[in-house]
Amino acid sequence: MKKLVFSAMCLLFFSLPGARAESAPAYKTWNEITAEMTRILDSSYELYLLGDVESGKQAVNRAYFEFYEKLGVERAVLSYISGKRAATVEYQFAEVKRLMTESASGQEVRASLNTLARMLKEDADQLDGKKETPWGVFVASLLILLREGIEAILVVAAIAAYLIRSGNKRLTGLVYGSAVAAIVMSALLAVALQKLFSISGASQEMLEGFTMLLAVAVLFFVSNWMVSKAESIAWKKYIEDKIALAATTGSTVALAAASFLAVFREGAETILFYQALLADTREHMDMLWLGFAAACLCLVVVFAAVRFGSLHIPLRPFFIGTSILMYVMAVSFAGGGFKELQEADVVSVTPVSGIITVDILGIYPTVETLLPQAVMLVLAIVSFLFYTRRGAASEKAASE
Repeated sequence: MKKLVFSAMCLLFFSLPGARAESAPAYKTWNEITAEMTRILDSSYELYLLGDVESGKQAVNRAYFEFYEKLGVERAVLSYISGKRAATVEYQFAEVKRLMTESASGQEVRASLNTLARMLKEDADQLDGKKETPWGVFVASLLILLREGIEAILVVAAIAAYLIRSGNKRLTGLVYGSAVAAIVMSALLAVALQKLFSISGASQEMLEGFTMLLAVAVLFFVSNWMVSKAESIAWKKYIEDKIALAATTGSTVALAAASFLAVFREGAETILFYQALLADTREHMDMLWLGFAAACLCLVVVFAAVRFGSLHIPLRPFFIGTSILMYVMAVSFAGGGFKELQEADVVSVTPVSGIITVDILGIYPTVETLLPQAVMLVLAIVSFLFYTRRGAASEKAASE
């Protein structure tokens, strides 16, 4: 089944019709793209000065969604500069719109637009200065899949290991099947985003954001369920009462849903990133494929380490460790989900100084992303302590 998952990824990432041809940019350099973006941003300022705030914000959104995202600037910055830089630029877009919404002075809006234009120019200069090299293409391809896939593979592997440790190995097919279904759905969504529907960039961000927040709820439920079974008495009772996972519909659905959502949440965007990389790569196409294959191999190694390594861990530490991993993923997804909604203009952006961006943990320097993470962290700690103490009390009572 694991081979099926990765074969499906390889097939669907690159078999979308017209992936290379239709993704080809109309611009020859990154500076040409950012110059057009700057022109659009200048027009947004003129609209703002005329009192048309909404049209001004729409122009900013056009520069972001139709150029920064669609033409692969974001992907290039993520691959060749850093994730932190990409997040900084994204929040500068949001800062411009925030100032417009709050009816800031023209001078403030102009200064913010100048900062954004300078960032775009700096990144374009750096990207244009990078000649296409074999290892550059390899690393870009490797990082796209690793960055987007590592969290998903950890969730899927942890759930599969849990099922095996609980004596429900036959249900791992449901988890793997959910992951494959998520890949297929991601491919269909990528096609829809490019061909079938006029889905705006904001709508895509909203879909990703709400998917991640749904995943938060599912992961939190699964985490609580796992940690509640960590004590040997609780687990023995669970087995003796024959409340096998196959008969526990809610738990079975939750585990399958967690697998599906972990893969689906960034699947379509990952495919679109690869399509952009295919279009941008003029030479060294073999290194692009090699980078993709290396990323798949890395994910297989991570999967195997969690899936098979867990068999040698005592039951209680395994259940507790797995539940902690799920809690961490839930906290990470909470930050990432609200960030996507910020990009879609559904949630406001209130910057927080002194906080650095940690993309892999979903940490971003805004009140709206940090607050739900803080709430989730408190809930996770309270839930963990409640279930572990209750389990310990049950163990003590049973031994007396």
